[in-house]
Amino acid sequence: MIRSMTAFAAGERSTEWGVLSGELRAVNHRFLELGLRLPDELRAFEAVLRERVSARVSRGKLDLVLRLRTTVAGDALQVDEALVGRLAALAQRLDAGFPNLQVQFTELLQFPGVLQSRGLDADALQREALAVLDAVLDDFVAAREREGGKLAQVIGERAEAIAGIAAEVRTLVPQIRAGQRAKLEARLADLSQPADPGRLEQELVIWLQKLDVDEELDRLDSHLVELRRILKGGREPVGRRLDFLLQEFNREANTLGSKSVDARTSNAAVELKVLIDQIREQIQNIE
Repeated sequence: MIRSMTAFAAGERSTEWGVLSGELRAVNHRFLELGLRLPDELRAFEAVLRERVSARVSRGKLDLVLRLRTTVAGDALQVDEALVGRLAALAQRLDAGFPNLQVQFTELLQFPGVLQSRGLDADALQREALAVLDAVLDDFVAAREREGGKLAQVIGERAEAIAGIAAEVRTLVPQIRAGQRAKLEARLADLSQPADPGRLEQELVIWLQKLDVDEELDRLDSHLVELRRILKGGREPVGRRLDFLLQEFNREANTLGSKSVDARTSNAAVELKVLIDQIREQIQNIE
């Protein structure tokens, strides 16, 4: 099942340090770009968190936010007195330049690292953070797959429309060839000087070969087979593969239009390009 690149998921769980919650959202992006917002207690685990996300997601601009609402009692907190001492020394050195500057005690406690939880088990906290992230990722991937299913349905409908146009063009080609041959023979009959029949037949064959679109229609059919296969495939990322495949679709439509000598095939080429562009718009949303 293909996946969309846009999704949102959130979750939380209770821990001995408080409620740990996470949010993950994503929009379209050519590559994987992950932005993290973490509390101080989880910053040491950033590399592990990034690795866990990249193992499940391959494309998109992602924003991951983890929060820890602590419920630790006051006697379980401690002040980093060494850090406070360094801050005090710095304040004394700068006092002459900022004589009116005042710092409240509560503001000092908010400085990163001043107030710490006593007895924090880093390994246990990491396990809890990964458990929250795994649950959020499960919901996130499921949301991407649900949206991807809708995209696959839209793309499949456009693919069937392309198949219908290609089949119609196949039925028109013999009629167009016969009509062009009749027109050319009528023009040659109007010439005052009779032409060599063998030479005329040779030139006619060459001219009709230039208008032959059987090869383009065959390639278009093979591209449709590949497109259907991808849409019914597994869970591997397919967005870039589909984007490349649509370039091949567009190439066949352009060639069909350039070889057209009939309004019906010209209109068919235009309709093909419209459908191909509609598919390309949807593919931009696929992982």
